[in-house]
Amino acid sequence: QVQLEEAGGGLVQAGGSLRLSCAASGRAFSIYTMAWFRQAPGKEHEFVARIIWSGASTRYADSVKGRFTVSRDNTKNTVWLQMNSLKPEDTAVYYCARHRDAITYGGMSPTADEYDTWGQGTQVTVSS
Repeated sequence: QVQLEEAGGGLVQAGGSLRLSCAASGRAFSIYTMAWFRQAPGKEHEFVARIIWSGASTRYADSVKGRFTVSRDNTKNTVWLQMNSLKPEDTAVYYCARHRDAITYGGMSPTADEYDTWGQGTQVTVSS
C-alpha cells in the first residue's frame, strides 16, 4: 500500500518562499500523476498543481501560476512544490495526492475525487 508523507511547511512572511516535499513509499510511483491540493479553514480542497508520471507536463491553478513550480524525481519517489512570492491567501494545509489511475493526465480541471491516495498534509502559514 502506498503512503505519502509531506514535509516543508511552516510560517513565512508574505513575499517569502517555501519548498514542500512529498515522499512516497511503495512501488509504481513513476506511473502515476501526482498533484498538490490545499485546504483553508472552512473550505474544500483546492487544486494547486499537478505533474504527470513522466514529469513532462504540469498544470497549475491560475492563483499560483508563475509563483509555484511542481517537480518530481521518480528515482527518489518524491514530488516537490516550490512556492515563491507567497501571499497570505496561500495559507492552508497542503496535501500531495496520487491519481487513482496509472498513466493518465486526469481532468482538465483537476478535482480531489480523481485522487485516491493522500498524505497527512503540512501547514503553510503566510503572514502579512
